[in-house]
Amino acid sequence: MIAVVGGGITGLSLGHRLTEAGADCVVLEAGEQAGGVIRSRIVDGHLLDWGPQRARLVGDLRSLIDELDLEDQTVTSPPGLPLYVYRGGRLREVPFSAGAFLTSDIVGWGAKVRVALEPLTPGPDDDESVADFFSRKIGAELYHTLVGPLYGGLYGSDPADMVVGLSLGHVLREFGVGRSLILSLLRKGGRVSPPPACSFREGMQTLPRALADRLGDRLRLECPVDAVAPRPGRGWRVETSQGPLEAEAVVLTTPAPVTSRLLEGVDRDAADRVGSLNYNPLGVVHLRAETDLEGLGFQVSFDEPLALRGVTFNDSLFGRTGVYTAYVGGAKRPEVVSRSDADLAALAVDEFRQCTGFDAVPVAVERERMPAWDRSWAALQGLQLPDGLHIAANWESRPGIPGRLAQTRRLAARLTAGTP
Repeated sequence: MIAVVGGGITGLSLGHRLTEAGADCVVLEAGEQAGGVIRSRIVDGHLLDWGPQRARLVGDLRSLIDELDLEDQTVTSPPGLPLYVYRGGRLREVPFSAGAFLTSDIVGWGAKVRVALEPLTPGPDDDESVADFFSRKIGAELYHTLVGPLYGGLYGSDPADMVVGLSLGHVLREFGVGRSLILSLLRKGGRVSPPPACSFREGMQTLPRALADRLGDRLRLECPVDAVAPRPGRGWRVETSQGPLEAEAVVLTTPAPVTSRLLEGVDRDAADRVGSLNYNPLGVVHLRAETDLEGLGFQVSFDEPLALRGVTFNDSLFGRTGVYTAYVGGAKRPEVVSRSDADLAALAVDEFRQCTGFDAVPVAVERERMPAWDRSWAALQGLQLPDGLHIAANWESRPGIPGRLAQTRRLAARLTAGTP
């Protein structure tokens, strides 16, 4: 028996992979429904998502959609939708090719000439901040305008608080980037061509629902785990609200604070390390607006004194008429997230109007906490767990749905190969 603690996308997909491999497993979820941060709901006639608004239709996700017979429910964004950055009083289109960059108004000619020097600069240093790395490679203007907001926006973080070796290094290696960012791009034809964005007709929660349905009684809802402890000899005892169970291996897929609590009775050093990780507060305000905006959305330049960090255009992405998702706060302005719902909504409406020129009405206000992947992640260096106890989570390895699916595929292969 393999016990998977947590029924978010990581726990569900791991349970699915283990089941497909013929392993005996159970997924234990504390809540009334599975899915973790991925939630979809109809509010005032509008389909809204919390957690990821979309995913990239890459290999592991495409395969899972086929396995779960979700092809007919999958929707993809129209090809060629632009992405924008708000800077200097207006939205500016992000260039996705070397040629488009040269004719773009996203930065001035001085910044464009500075980029030409990038191949002459040293490669990444694991000990430098992500902000320092990008600034010395491509120049301060392009970093503050484009790269910083796009990269930091993935985590709600400030790249000045992130370290290359802790957060960016594995991304560079994954994409085959060595010393030079520009030469790596030119070797690929000088164009960035990301896979299409996708969602589902009834929202992103369709994916965890389908996984939960496939798991059947191997998923136990309203079953919080109180403790895990090694058994004498071999294996683990998992204490749950529905009674204890015994397992050869345990996988914790829970957020870092929950994982830290569960590790307290097993390994105090590991618990302290995991418990020291920072999470960024983020306000999520869904807006309704009548606009002529077409695109994926926009991020806000670091040079702008706004609390708004970015907006997703659900309207043009997936035909959800009038729906825009605004993100407020994060590491740049964490204090605004503690404001009342009414104040947070008013702030999002005001800054949406400033950036786009369109009025909006708030539909829903919620708050999320995102793993920061900042300097506190140094605590995970040298982390060791007892045999048979594993961690798989968006704070432990690459975040995002494709990253979660790739990790659970690899971990399931290890666990079913007889190496718990």
